[in-house]
Amino acid sequence: MSVLGPDVHSELAQLLVALQSSDNDIRSKAEEHLQNNWTSSRPEILLLGLVEQIQGSSEAGTRSFGAVIFRRIASKNHKLPNGDNAELFLSLQQEQAHVIRSKLLEVLASESTNSVRNKIGDAVAEIAREYYDNNVEWPEILSALFSLSNSADAGQRDIAYRIFSTTPGLIEKQPDALVLSAFSKGFKDTEVFVRLSAMEAFASFFRGIPKKYQQKYYALIPEVLNILPPIKASQDSEELAKGLVSLIDLAEVAPKMFKPTFHDLVTFSISVIQDKELTDGARQNALELMATFADYAPAMCKKDTSFTTEMITQCLSLMTDIGVDDDNCAEWNASDDMDPEESDLNHVAGEQCMDRLANKLGGQTILAPTFSWLPRMMHSDNWQDRHAALMAISAISEGCRDLMVGELNKVLELVLPALRDPVSRVRWAGCNALGQMSTDFAGTMQQKYHQVVVPSIIPVLDSPEPRVQAHAAAALVNFCEEAEKEILEPYLDDLLTHLFQLLQSPKRYVQEQALSTIATIADSAEAAFTKYYSTLMPLLFTVLQQENAKEIRLLRAKAMECATLIALAVGKEALGADSMKLVNVLDTIQKGITDDDDPQAQYLMHCWGRMCRVLGQDFVPFLPNVMPPLIALASSKADIQLLDDDEQAGQIQQEDGWELVPLRGKVIGIKTSTLDDKHMAIELLVVYASVLEAAFAPYVEVAMEQIAIPGLGFFFHDPVRVVSAKLVPQLLKAYKKHFGPSEQLQNLWNATIVKVLECLSAEPAIDTLAEMYQCFYESVELMGKNCLTERHMNLFMDAVKTALEDYTDRVVARAEEKLENNHEDGDEELEELLYAIEDDQTLLSDMNKAFHCIFKNHGVAFLPAWEQLHVTYTNFLKSQDSTQRQWGLCIVDDVLEFCGERSWAYQQFIIEPLVQGCKDTAPANRQAAAYGIGVAAQKGGSQWSQFVGAAIPLLFDVTQVPNARGDDDVYATENACAAISKILHFNPSNVENGQEVINKWIDTFPIINDEEAAPYAYGYLAQLINQQNPAVITQASKVFVFIAEALYAETLQGETASMVAVAAKKLIAESGVDGAQLLQQVPAEQQQTLRAYFA
Repeated sequence: MSVLGPDVHSELAQLLVALQSSDNDIRSKAEEHLQNNWTSSRPEILLLGLVEQIQGSSEAGTRSFGAVIFRRIASKNHKLPNGDNAELFLSLQQEQAHVIRSKLLEVLASESTNSVRNKIGDAVAEIAREYYDNNVEWPEILSALFSLSNSADAGQRDIAYRIFSTTPGLIEKQPDALVLSAFSKGFKDTEVFVRLSAMEAFASFFRGIPKKYQQKYYALIPEVLNILPPIKASQDSEELAKGLVSLIDLAEVAPKMFKPTFHDLVTFSISVIQDKELTDGARQNALELMATFADYAPAMCKKDTSFTTEMITQCLSLMTDIGVDDDNCAEWNASDDMDPEESDLNHVAGEQCMDRLANKLGGQTILAPTFSWLPRMMHSDNWQDRHAALMAISAISEGCRDLMVGELNKVLELVLPALRDPVSRVRWAGCNALGQMSTDFAGTMQQKYHQVVVPSIIPVLDSPEPRVQAHAAAALVNFCEEAEKEILEPYLDDLLTHLFQLLQSPKRYVQEQALSTIATIADSAEAAFTKYYSTLMPLLFTVLQQENAKEIRLLRAKAMECATLIALAVGKEALGADSMKLVNVLDTIQKGITDDDDPQAQYLMHCWGRMCRVLGQDFVPFLPNVMPPLIALASSKADIQLLDDDEQAGQIQQEDGWELVPLRGKVIGIKTSTLDDKHMAIELLVVYASVLEAAFAPYVEVAMEQIAIPGLGFFFHDPVRVVSAKLVPQLLKAYKKHFGPSEQLQNLWNATIVKVLECLSAEPAIDTLAEMYQCFYESVELMGKNCLTERHMNLFMDAVKTALEDYTDRVVARAEEKLENNHEDGDEELEELLYAIEDDQTLLSDMNKAFHCIFKNHGVAFLPAWEQLHVTYTNFLKSQDSTQRQWGLCIVDDVLEFCGERSWAYQQFIIEPLVQGCKDTAPANRQAAAYGIGVAAQKGGSQWSQFVGAAIPLLFDVTQVPNARGDDDVYATENACAAISKILHFNPSNVENGQEVINKWIDTFPIINDEEAAPYAYGYLAQLINQQNPAVITQASKVFVFIAEALYAETLQGETASMVAVAAKKLIAESGVDGAQLLQQVPAEQQQTLRAYFA
């Protein structure tokens, strides 16, 4: 029965027709009428009217469209009388909402057409989602859905599970038995499509429940898995693909719940992958399911007897599914599309899966079964087999690096002959493998195998097929960007002769790639490229000065890139007059850019950055032209669209440079290409500010206010926040260089520091938070003494306390998860865990540096704020975690170093950690403890004398641990040596048997790694020489060699090095030792350096 009158329905019916019109003008007017006359003024009448239209119309299209419009209107943002925003349905009065949602459930129950019922179900799910997200009750919804799930009508049973899938929160708090029963019944439904909807609903529900409750539902997995074999038997690829997607979702969340049935699931999935009667989509979903298990449960995959061998076999088989209709490669050779859309093709799926298997299972597991196939495939008569083998090598080299690097000669024996293969696509794949290997085995590939790799690639540049020529040039980019100039120099003539020839190619993409390769070679060869400058630069100017035709824009962009990289390689002097000519050409090109999609614009940004580095201060006159577009791009807003329906989301997804993010039942489209451009622009601002310094001051205020500070809180894109954090200190530095300590600088600092401190509390990403701390301490260091007020210090401590509480929670959570995993497969999420630990260690390290910087610049003024962390750092010092102990010791060191005699007030918190730190198993902690004892002696005054005197035996113990001069331990050893010298020099009053200590101390030298420790130890050593202390006179040869080693290692520099060298010469003269003979004992390459000191 209709609540609304016929006039309302008549108007609404006409409106719905107009909204569906193919006439844009009619549709636009209808949208305007909908907004002005309905949505804004009487939304409750509109929503009720739409439900009654759905209920009363005989046209399925009208009912379906009415449901779509209802959902769209109900989810719109609506301003409440108090100024807050809420979704429109939530803004309705309770009575109105009750009537509408009751009718909506009636409509859902009465609809008989499946497609329409699904649209109505989407509308019901949207209202349920709004209520659930805002903790508003909808008592009738569950009983209605459970009633539908028990209906005799399969379509009604299906829609119940569809709604559960969209809004799983509806059943999360229901009794376990009820939920288990509902899903179990759905899995056994007589209709396949209902079983699949139940699977999807279960996956959605399972993803949302806490981990500790998941095990209650493990028993359902056999029932879930029983759904798929009958579907495969019926060869229904679409339904099979849908079911596999639900399994993929479950495997991501809790892969271990499949453990009892895993082998059977592997067998089934392999049977799907190899069944060529099924669609590629279904086969690839089965492949994705297995790859997901490798991603999230690698140990379980390794333990299965057939997983690895079967998966590699199927991946390689899929990778041969290429060029079926183009066996002679004629179509491929003729195509100029270098980046075809192939993401849904079998050979691409196989390659990507091989890459994932290698990265997750590792070389120990996959190399043997892979290489059991590859030699046979490389000798196959079918070019597809040879192509697949080469692409497999490309795919696995990163994940198998540690094992493959020692066998590169054997791998190259397989790959290099492919560069002479008669089939173009095999030669292309050979180039691809060499390029990938040059990156994955960077260093080894270039140093050990350049003699075979480079001479093998150069002839491929002469291939008759342009695509192969271009890919050979691209492989050279990978090789050359990781090669030292000494390695490249012998090949430069041959390489550049061939690449210059490619610049004459009739194919523009070949010319573009040749320019990119030449640019990379110039970047690596540096000054050695000067020889070719006069040949190449005129060619580049010719390209850059051509008319700006659309078809050569990318070529000109590549020429710009090449010219500016050459400029950077050869330097300002070699450029001569061409430097001004080049920037003037770039300026002309910039003024000619009018189209938003012109690729030259983005290339230009980087080119200006390079020319700034080349020209230095001579670049300043060009800033007025360069900066306006850069400022505009760097200050651009995020391009975000709220997508109302699946159709809109689908359209956006087809466009490049968009990311779709689900949010509270809706989908938000974020244009990532815009964000990438913003990031690049801010990176260039960092370059300009750091290179130009004071000359950049006119742009600092705008860059800080409009770009850097907003960028710190730009939560749409982590890289923008990171690069903004790098920009802030560079802007402060430029301003300080220009104005010096001044009111202008202070005003800029006052506006900046508060925003930086806010970001320390607001930043959600752990790795980015570390960057924010780096921004903070670099800025404080730049501003110098007493730049922080008491309020600033307290804000800093508030942020630190929150960050440390979050850190402690993460540590506890990881420990609990590790304990849980140890019950089963041990190393399940090891890689992810290691990354998380590494992020936390980086955060603590940067936080440490922030404390150090504040203490350094504020000394005792920081103590009241710092005391808020007493309990936290005391707990850290006693922790089982060596990183936490290190954090605590570093703070102790700062208090001792920068608070002088005031540090004694905290001796009860300091002494025991320093004693235990010297005995710590972690070398970094022994180093921190030794350093702390040294600064206590140097800076703490006489009250520390008893402690530091008694600590000398501990310091000697630090120098005598096993492998004390190994890479891990040497810094602790050297700091202990320096600490003893500080005690003997600054605070010796409680040192027992001082001369014996000095005798023993000399054996703790040399210090050839730590530039901070060396001056103290060698300075005291020089003092002993000048005092003619018997410990040095009687061991003159040894002492001289220790000094020589430090001078060569450059741990002694400047005046300190000269002073110590003078003392060494005095020691030689007074002891009668033959210094020239002693120098003969050091390696020949060191003697020339040392003679400069001892001549």
